[in-house]
Amino acid sequence: MSIEVGSKLQGKVTGITNFGAFVELPDGTTGLVHISEVADNYVKDINDHLKVGDQVEVKVINVEKDGKIGLSIKKAKDRPESERKHAHAHTQRPRQGRSNDRNKTESFEAKMAKFLKDSEDRLSSLKRHTESKRGGRGARRG
Repeated sequence: MSIEVGSKLQGKVTGITNFGAFVELPDGTTGLVHISEVADNYVKDINDHLKVGDQVEVKVINVEKDGKIGLSIKKAKDRPESERKHAHAHTQRPRQGRSNDRNKTESFEAKMAKFLKDSEDRLSSLKRHTESKRGGRGARRG
């Protein structure tokens, strides 16, 4: 039995690492489920989702020339693509300290102009501060 990309198989978790889980397939070969392919939401600790010995359904997502097999548990689930995107959208956390309303209405040019002004102000302040400490050119002495 050859492993083909896109096929769904039952497998047994044989090992867990911090980057994924190794799954033994029915023909005796082993593939890797990367931590990003375990669940639709963010997985901080794979041990919260899988244990050694668990039976899982996996989908083959790639087979390398050197024999390495890439597997996915989340793609093996029979869910429409739109539902997957919807589930993923709820897991994303809004960025701290930013107003989404302001960012949507402000144009790219306005954002760049504001950034450039802030950057120039910071740079001139930094130059003034360091030159006065060193006694270099442009430092005012009173």
